[in-house]
Amino acid sequence: MTPPAAEGTEVHVDVEGRTLRLTNLEKVLYPRTGTTKGEVLNYYAQVAPVMLPHLADRAVTRIRWPHGVEGASFFEKNAPSGTPSWVRTVRVPTTGSRSGTGEAELTFPVVDDLATLTWLVNLAALELHVHQWRVGRNGRPRNADRIVVDLDPGEPAGLHECCQVALLAREALAERGLEARPVTSGSKGLHLYATLPRRLPPEEATTLAREVAEQLQAAHPRQVTATMTKAKRGGKVFLDWSQNAGSKTTIAPYSLRGRERPRVAAPVTWEEVAAGAEDELGLEQLAPDQVLRRVAELGDLFAEA
Repeated sequence: MTPPAAEGTEVHVDVEGRTLRLTNLEKVLYPRTGTTKGEVLNYYAQVAPVMLPHLADRAVTRIRWPHGVEGASFFEKNAPSGTPSWVRTVRVPTTGSRSGTGEAELTFPVVDDLATLTWLVNLAALELHVHQWRVGRNGRPRNADRIVVDLDPGEPAGLHECCQVALLAREALAERGLEARPVTSGSKGLHLYATLPRRLPPEEATTLAREVAEQLQAAHPRQVTATMTKAKRGGKVFLDWSQNAGSKTTIAPYSLRGRERPRVAAPVTWEEVAAGAEDELGLEQLAPDQVLRRVAELGDLFAEA
């Protein structure tokens, strides 16, 4: 993919049989690093083989930065005006139960292929967020197939403390027969995912995650909090269990973050988490080029064994 000569021009590219119009490829989206829209598109194109399986059949909420990360951003759930007819969409009731009739609905895009991914990123959708449930063959949401626990550090705690708590959370999940997979958040903390042996209604998945968080809070009150009140998070790691609710989403593995510098929600190994728990510099949030090198060397660390 070759950027045009100047911002404001456009190119037409073939992506798996779909013709896409890509615009403003030289626009700088991350001013601190000079990272352009073309480079962002290139990252997503290269990471797509490992990212797409984790987006498949999941409704996608986007956060868009049309003028770069130093400009305004906005959340977008509904498929936008002008969505191509070939983009798969799913209608999701807005109520918590997601099962009634006559409810208001949102129409989300589903990213099942590179063309859809490229189309969304061209709209400056730097962040892609997904639910913990998938869409069924009937086009309707199913129950949750995994849980996620978001480890969010309260200053002065940071990634080092998150790694320490992640090892404790791993044990708590294992006690319940759940194997955790760690992902750096691309921001300050870590996410732990665990595939459920059977699908659970989102409210039951939320209860399960909350039990883990409250167990660790009781056992390690100086390190862990399960309380959402920000004033009580200072120096502790907040285990956010709420992202398992049917309407909540979490940044997708391999997605960029719209922060000052481009960083990725990157799968890591438990050995790396242990190193981060031992040494404050033992684990860092990863940049796109680092993630691509890791994928080339290690494959998809988020894939289930």
